[in-house]
Amino acid sequence: MSTDTGHSGIVHWRRSLWNGARCEPVLVTLRPGSLHMRDRSLGTVAHVDPHGVTGRLTRLGTLVLTIDGRRYALVGRGASLSPAPSTEQRQALEDAGHGAASPGAVGGAVDQLLNGGAAALMRDWHARLAAAGARLT
Repeated sequence: MSTDTGHSGIVHWRRSLWNGARCEPVLVTLRPGSLHMRDRSLGTVAHVDPHGVTGRLTRLGTLVLTIDGRRYALVGRGASLSPAPSTEQRQALEDAGHGAASPGAVGGAVDQLLNGGAAALMRDWHARLAAAGARLT
């Protein structure tokens, strides 16, 4: 699915570098001119034009975004202590008709074995955001 029609998926927001329970699922929706991140209760975490987003992808697959001066570290998979995506998030994702990962988001053997393809998922989001106008390195 291209960014022309939109893409949605559930990733995890690392609100703390040390506390895995603070790694929360967020529903991310990218549409032309709009990046929307919603928490477990579907409350808005961020809603901006992708052109106003800066960030980078780390070697370990963390997509670090800066939106309106606030840092968001997004990863493809939560910690064992992390809450699961809510029923509301899963329903909103299903209603949007989008999958959590694109068919092209397939990682290498090590990523698949050790990380469930999470790094590949974040590389896919990096590419989609860059194509939508985000200033990413």
